[in-house]
Amino acid sequence: MAEQNSGPSASGAAEPPANWKPTPEAKSKATTFRWIAAVLWAVAIAAEAVGIFWLLRQREFVGEDGTLVRDPDTGLLEEQGVTATFPQWAFITLLVLLVVIAALSITGSFLWKKANRLDPARRSDTFRFFVQNQLGAIIAIIAFVPLIILIFLNKDMDKGQKTTAGIVGIVLAALAVVLGIDFNPPSVEKYTADQSTVIQLLGKDEVVWVAGGGVYHVCDEVPDIQTGSEKVTGTTAEAVAAGKTRLTLEFASELKTCGLAVPENSAEIVEALRAIRDGSTDTVLPAPLWADPSDAPIEIEDAETEEAPAE
Repeated sequence: MAEQNSGPSASGAAEPPANWKPTPEAKSKATTFRWIAAVLWAVAIAAEAVGIFWLLRQREFVGEDGTLVRDPDTGLLEEQGVTATFPQWAFITLLVLLVVIAALSITGSFLWKKANRLDPARRSDTFRFFVQNQLGAIIAIIAFVPLIILIFLNKDMDKGQKTTAGIVGIVLAALAVVLGIDFNPPSVEKYTADQSTVIQLLGKDEVVWVAGGGVYHVCDEVPDIQTGSEKVTGTTAEAVAAGKTRLTLEFASELKTCGLAVPENSAEIVEALRAIRDGSTDTVLPAPLWADPSDAPIEIEDAETEEAPAE
């Protein structure tokens, strides 16, 4: 997807800046969400450590008046007839601890996803993009898997305690992992494609939205925003900061409703936007084709490509 030029256009008007960036307010809010999520995840992992290094080591001894005997294989003394059991209070506490870890992990994941909506990573930065968007699931695995393994390896729990705690742990871990996964992660490329489309359709980075819903619109006369709520006009970055994470794909009908020119290849633009939102990295965003060249709200030339040196 080619970036737009930042110099003057052929019509003499200054072209809007390209390459979407979050507003300072959105970036600040995203940072706050990430710090809170990090604290919640740190507490969840600390709770796991408490479970592993303290709670699972609790035991009660039954038959403590057993006979003292010597183990001939080791030479060590032991009490024969004494049985170690996992106390009921520790078992109940373990179940509560698993629920607390899940709550902390899931809450942190939700906040982390909100931060990524406001300040996404670039899909082209593959490793960072994956880690940043799936960190909630990764933390959930870290916070649960070691504890669940040690529950099943615990020799002091009876079969019923081990089965119950193990099943509860697995179910909560699976829930935390699934809710931590971002199945449709945002990206700078997605937001830039929407911004580029808006600029080429309207001649400026300016869209309209209202409270409720997750999309922004190309003008203020469309039926979808005649809700009685206050109509807000701003840039695509400001729309994202307000929780509207994409341009409506019904922009062609909206342009017609508002008496604006509709590009002849609007369907192709919609398909390209949909592909980019689905994660495509090689889809070219088509330039609008106008029936009458004078309908173009802005003229933007293709960037010059470097020719390969002759051999």
